[in-house]
Amino acid sequence: MNRRLFIQTLTAAFTAAALSTAAAPVLSQQTQGANRMTHAQNPTLPVSMVQEWDKIFPQNSNVSHQKVSFKNRYGITLVGDLYLPKNASGKLPAIAVSGPFGAVKEQSSGLYAQELAARGFVTLAFDGSYTGESGGEPRNMASPEINTEDFSAAVDYLGRLKNVNRENIGILGVCGWGGFALNAAVSDPRIKAVAVSTMYDMTRVNANGYEIKLDPKGQYDRVPAQDADARYKMKLDMSNARWEAAKHDYADLLPANNLDPEKDITAETPKFVAEYANFYRTKRGFHPRSVNSNPKGSWTTTAFLPFINMPILQRASELRAPALVVHGEIAHSRYFGEDAFKSLGSKDKELVIVKGANHTDLYDNTTGKIPFDKFEAFFKAKLK
Repeated sequence: MNRRLFIQTLTAAFTAAALSTAAAPVLSQQTQGANRMTHAQNPTLPVSMVQEWDKIFPQNSNVSHQKVSFKNRYGITLVGDLYLPKNASGKLPAIAVSGPFGAVKEQSSGLYAQELAARGFVTLAFDGSYTGESGGEPRNMASPEINTEDFSAAVDYLGRLKNVNRENIGILGVCGWGGFALNAAVSDPRIKAVAVSTMYDMTRVNANGYEIKLDPKGQYDRVPAQDADARYKMKLDMSNARWEAAKHDYADLLPANNLDPEKDITAETPKFVAEYANFYRTKRGFHPRSVNSNPKGSWTTTAFLPFINMPILQRASELRAPALVVHGEIAHSRYFGEDAFKSLGSKDKELVIVKGANHTDLYDNTTGKIPFDKFEAFFKAKLK
């Protein structure tokens, strides 16, 4: 596979502040502009904190919502949407949600968070470092370590809220953030339960390539992982790209993750690539802050270097928290979920395969395939 196609199909998948629970005020256009100027002076601060409802899903009248921010241990300020079940009282269990990789909290993670809040949890959907409204420069950078840390920082935030029982905090990761969620649960014993939906292991796919046929009909037969020579060539190309990227503070971007569904999809396009495009680049899932929706660029040219050489889930066998792994029956990525499930050392784990679901069917509920009842039952049983 040529490098352009590899990056295109790889990134297609994810590519493919206050602790009070009082409502935050709506920010004026002038204030939003001031936020952007402040970020330019201190890139660890948020890019924005838009208060208007700008999600791809409708607002639930049974759930209250507010914009919040918090720092990770690298000093980067993350921006999230805090969802609270209305009329709830006492200390509640809480869940931090993020993903897919390259998406924003106004897309899938917000949908999951709002739905679980309606079912009795305090939930937090957040943008990872360097993406969405969260801080960090250069924009559209990624890191297996920092993205794992972002989940623990979200736990830090939730555990300091007055209406959260810090002994009952779980996390949920979608797509590429599923791998980070499992990694965080292995490293952070405060996480009492972890669930993943349609997960990717981002370090595995970067190091090995897709271990499936890139088939336009969706027959994803397994193929061998790419070998050390192919990895070396990829690392050489990415490392050589650093010379030019360094001139621009490493802000150079790769071409757009996802194809234009109206112009670029052909009979030869792998089916899952078309499915990504039909989510991120159409009204169904488009959001202007999403890396995966951007028609003019995607991740930085150096973003994936650490993913090749620094694998996550090396201590998966040491996971002790209960785990729920949910994947689509006909998803191209199903092998990630099944292999991760086998590697998990937790004595309390469950694999759920959703009949007839492809990868992006679990991004939103347009096909009614997200098993929210299963997620609710899992977290209610484990966070108590």
